[in-house]
Amino acid sequence: MKYEESNANEALAMEKVKHFSHEHLLSLVQFQTTDHSISNENSDKEDEDKDDIVEADRHVGKCKMCEEEIYSFHLCYYSCKDCDYSLHKLCAQLPTTQQNHPLHPGHNLTMSKGFQLQEPDISLRENDVNTEWKCEICKVWRKKFYNYHCYICKYTMDIICATMSEQKMDHPGELLIKGKIDGQMFSHPHPLILLETLLNESVSLHDPMKKEELLCDGCVRPITTLPFYKCSQHDCGFVLHEWCTRLPSEIQHHHDHPQHKFVLLPKVPRKFFGVFRCELCKLPSNGFAYGCKRCEYYVDVHCAFIADVITHEAHPNHLMLRCKSSADQSRRACKACNYYMGIQLGFHCPTCDFYLHIRCALLLPRTIKHKYDKHPLSLRYYPAENHSSEYFCEICEDEFNPEWWFYHCSTCATSMHTACAPLKLHCEQSTTFKYKNIRVFRYINVKFGGTHEISNHPHPVTFVQGINDDGQCIECDEPLQYKMIFKCFKCKFALHHWCVT
Repeated sequence: MKYEESNANEALAMEKVKHFSHEHLLSLVQFQTTDHSISNENSDKEDEDKDDIVEADRHVGKCKMCEEEIYSFHLCYYSCKDCDYSLHKLCAQLPTTQQNHPLHPGHNLTMSKGFQLQEPDISLRENDVNTEWKCEICKVWRKKFYNYHCYICKYTMDIICATMSEQKMDHPGELLIKGKIDGQMFSHPHPLILLETLLNESVSLHDPMKKEELLCDGCVRPITTLPFYKCSQHDCGFVLHEWCTRLPSEIQHHHDHPQHKFVLLPKVPRKFFGVFRCELCKLPSNGFAYGCKRCEYYVDVHCAFIADVITHEAHPNHLMLRCKSSADQSRRACKACNYYMGIQLGFHCPTCDFYLHIRCALLLPRTIKHKYDKHPLSLRYYPAENHSSEYFCEICEDEFNPEWWFYHCSTCATSMHTACAPLKLHCEQSTTFKYKNIRVFRYINVKFGGTHEISNHPHPVTFVQGINDDGQCIECDEPLQYKMIFKCFKCKFALHHWCVT
């Protein structure tokens, strides 16, 4: 017991840092995904006629260092409880001195908010903040902006370019992603264009209400705001959040695989269509991954940065610690889905013996909006008060046990499984996931789309999620519903993802 209390106190201390840029302590805040596109309970009639669920990229304002928005896909950030001051976790952890930076090796680079001309400003005072300077990478003139500077070469780069992990800026607004990983070069085959306006563009921002889907190829989360990167080739649908272009190229001493470093991989090797199973959340993904090629151990980019400690609305009075269940704890049930924890990663309150799978803890929005109800639906952790009848899911029409998490509208007494309320555009009854004890939409980390040529079929087949109408697999004769499949839209040809190979 003393050991558990010590761990909890240690975790609490880790929550606060004293950062050189701010006078007060900053606290680490963990996001729980919430749909902030919902404004109030009284949606107008136009909203009632719109379709599907909205998952907005929740944001809390701008980072005071890089001056870019802090969104829910960043998972956590540092914030001052006394004033309006927040930092991306990555920005807060930037060193004041960079040694042997890949864009300027050989000399130390020092950080400052102002123009640096003479010796390194060790105290990081804001001297010469009104003097303009030009970033040597993107060629943008700036002032009052954090930068790294080599006083020997008079070489300056802003912190955005300094954290682009060996990426090469061909010219302002165009990016050719290149990174050195395990001695080999990887790149997207075409230059990427930074879109700061959608004027005359052939792409639209993600908006389920208009049936527009735009998912980042890195984190597989919706792109709902500008700017973002888009492939310069019109027939290529590759897009990236601006933030995802600055993911670190490697992670040393990761909690769950400390023996080898993780490297950033745009596609996991030897996995057809890049689809792999994350070792931590156990969900399939075809986005960017961090992994160890030697051990073939891969995690999605969200699980790569899971915090050691979180707070959760379902258990608000105590911190929950990151844990990996032991053999005797593996039969403990997750409080969200009542499914065994197993010997895998989760969160645990040692005081109350309260467990959550990481996917249940971090991937369920607290509030959603759905076409089956004109009001917002809240994530419920217990049965709703004064609910007199049984609980039925409005999507799959099955009865369910309200002791396990579900979405509910108190005004209309509407309820649905969390797995039947996916975060993307697929919400037809025929695409809901049949295993209702799995509370998270199974394909939240999969970007469907893209085509493949099959040698024994004359038409290209498209990567989609199977529905009931797709019938049986042409190869194994098993049902295609709920599965990742390749489907021909010109004829009745369809087969499982794994049957293609």
